[in-house]
Amino acid sequence: MPLCRGQALSGRQVKIIHPAIDIRGVYKRFTLPRPLGRAIIHPFERNRSEVLKGVTLAVRPGSVTGLQGPNGAGKTTLLRILAATVIPDSGSVEILGHDVVKHSTRVRQQMGFVLSDERSFFWRLTARHNLAFFATLANLKPEKIGARIDELAELLRITDELPKPFRDLSTGMRQRLSLARTLLHDPQVLLVDEPTRAMDPGAAKRTRHLLGQTLAAELGKTVLLATHSIEEARDLCEHLAFLKDGKIVVEGAVDDALKLVPEIFEVDL
Repeated sequence: MPLCRGQALSGRQVKIIHPAIDIRGVYKRFTLPRPLGRAIIHPFERNRSEVLKGVTLAVRPGSVTGLQGPNGAGKTTLLRILAATVIPDSGSVEILGHDVVKHSTRVRQQMGFVLSDERSFFWRLTARHNLAFFATLANLKPEKIGARIDELAELLRITDELPKPFRDLSTGMRQRLSLARTLLHDPQVLLVDEPTRAMDPGAAKRTRHLLGQTLAAELGKTVLLATHSIEEARDLCEHLAFLKDGKIVVEGAVDDALKLVPEIFEVDL
């Protein structure tokens, strides 16, 4: 549920909606690797790459917000900070009112993260056994795990894939299994990195419908979607933010933001 409070204004109660995701002035730098010879000669020298440069973004509860930008713009780093797996150098990030650094455990309980290059599945285990393992890690009650897996498998149309070893699944099916794993604990906020990459057009369309209609519109979940696809952004998102060189250079309603894409990224739509 959105975090709200009442405020008197002209004799009326006004509902103030707090952002589900609140990013304020986030900076992140990484130390670059150095050749062994230079490390020996200059042991205290440090070369740093500034990946995020004061990123500020507010995401409304129950919405689908798109995050776009060229490779190396900082999208994945920003998602990892939101997922409480990378600590920002400065600035603040809150998920549903909880600071991702101070209350990382609480944040992870209410948030799900879908990576485009998921590598945490066990290749020799079946899809069902993989999901059962991760459901246990997510503290689902043992007696409810089977039913939850079946529910998500039907929702994502992967029921026939459950008995198969993960190594035998197609790339598209692995992506859907990754989404199923993220939804096991029923998170309120979803961070999704290129969810339809390597999917066929039919599977991609169903996944977009699931994210936009079922999860956001019907269940009220908040989705922050990193995607390179203009079509996906147009179909799914209400709001769009473009990252370039570690900064948000365009932000606004999706139709308005997309009009500025050609001049910013030098592409034709």
